[in-house]
Amino acid sequence: MCLQNRRTLAKTLIIVILVILLPACTASQPKNTKNICAIFREKDDWYHDTLKSYQKWGVPIHIQMAIIRQESNFIADAQPPRPMLLGFIPWFRKSSAYGYPQAQDGTWDWYLEEAGAWSADRDDFADASDFVGWYCHKSHTLLGISKWDTRKLYFAYHEGHTGYKRKTYLKKPWLLKVARKVDKRAKIYNRQLKACATEFENSGWFFW
Repeated sequence: MCLQNRRTLAKTLIIVILVILLPACTASQPKNTKNICAIFREKDDWYHDTLKSYQKWGVPIHIQMAIIRQESNFIADAQPPRPMLLGFIPWFRKSSAYGYPQAQDGTWDWYLEEAGAWSADRDDFADASDFVGWYCHKSHTLLGISKWDTRKLYFAYHEGHTGYKRKTYLKKPWLLKVARKVDKRAKIYNRQLKACATEFENSGWFFW
């Protein structure tokens, strides 16, 4: 076998190995997404990540987690489904939303530039929680929404700041229902966290 063919074969093998291994590197979804204490016990760095975002942006941990749960259900590489052309041909996705926060390309680029987080990735939980904190902080500064008002923060998160100003959410009954669901989940998470926060603060998992 000539040298050129060997190089081609080696490159092909490397590509095949990467294709096989990369999916395994994707973080797994928490087993119990309904209980914030169970999530933080399983994902032992997530409490630190959300606490850091809270201390930086002022958006409570339980609100960050409720929004991320609604957007991606804590699936790292979540994406909108592909529509099917003619019923069987996978077509282009209608949105560029991706990752834990389901942030679209343009909004993510805004975050990268303004927050200076050039190495951030949407499928990295620490970056996702920082993004959610940052976006809700922007909703507070631009729209006057309280950082503790889950429902309004979610409206602004889903519709964008311009859409929130125009109150586009009022014309979407399904979104009003979803926002109530996110608010309810945030309250549940908050009650749960009050019962277990010291567990993470006092454990070896949490350090600066």
